[in-house]
Amino acid sequence: MSTPTASTFEEVTQAVAGVEGWMTPGQARRLWTCSRAVRTGGRIVEIGSFRGRSMIVLASAAAEGVELVAIDPHAGNDRGPQEIDGFAEAAADDFEVFNANLSAAGVADRVRHVRKFSGEALADVPGAIDLLYIDGAHRFGPALDDIKRWSAKIEPGGDLLIHDCFSSIGVTGALVASLFFGSDFRYLGRSESMTHYRKEPLGTGERARNAARQAANLPWFVRNVVIKALILAKLGQVTRVFGHDPETWPH
Repeated sequence: MSTPTASTFEEVTQAVAGVEGWMTPGQARRLWTCSRAVRTGGRIVEIGSFRGRSMIVLASAAAEGVELVAIDPHAGNDRGPQEIDGFAEAAADDFEVFNANLSAAGVADRVRHVRKFSGEALADVPGAIDLLYIDGAHRFGPALDDIKRWSAKIEPGGDLLIHDCFSSIGVTGALVASLFFGSDFRYLGRSESMTHYRKEPLGTGERARNAARQAANLPWFVRNVVIKALILAKLGQVTRVFGHDPETWPH
C-alpha cells in the first residue's frame, strides 16, 4: 500500500491546489478533522467525487485501516453549477483525471471507487458508515434521496457532512424536508456551504433548538440565491455589495 504524499493539513492543501473542484480551505479543514476522527476499522463514504479534490483530503487524513469508498458514476452529469445533463467526453475525462489525481496524491490504492449513481450503490456498501460526505446531485429529489437513504447507514456518533447547503435551492430544500425537524442528527455548524451533523438522538426540546439553529442560516441562503441570480443575469459585479467575488460561484 502506498503512502499518501500529504501527512499534514498544510501538505494536503498543497496537494489539492491544482485539483479542480469547489472545496474551500475551511471545508477542507472540516473534512480533514472529521476523517482523522474515524477509528481504525471504520468506514468513510463520499457521494460525488468529481476529480478527487475532497477524497484526497479524506484519504490523506484517514488512519491506517479505515475503508474509503468514493461513489460517483462519472457519467458527465451534475459536474458543477448548471451542469445537469451528461456528456460522454466529459465523463471519460473526469474518470481518467479522478484516477490520475488520486494516484499522484498517493491514495489511489486506499480508495474503492463505486462507479454508479448513489441510488444504485447502496448494496455495494454493506454495513455501517462512520463518516458520510454528500456532494452529489444538487436537485431536490436526488439530494433528499441521498440524505435519507444513506444517512440511515451512519453509526450512532458518526458524522454527516453535506456540501452546497444554504447555497443550492435543491439541497437546502432537502435539508428542510429531512434534517431540520428530525430526531436523529444534531446540527453542529457549517463551513461556508458545508454543513456538519452528528448522529445522536434528540428529545422534543432539542429538536426545536436544532431546527432553529439550522433556520438561522436561511438569510445567508437568500443572499446566495440572489448572488447566483445576478451572476446568471450577467450582473456579477453587483455581487460585490454582498462582499462576494463576482468571478466565483457561491459554495
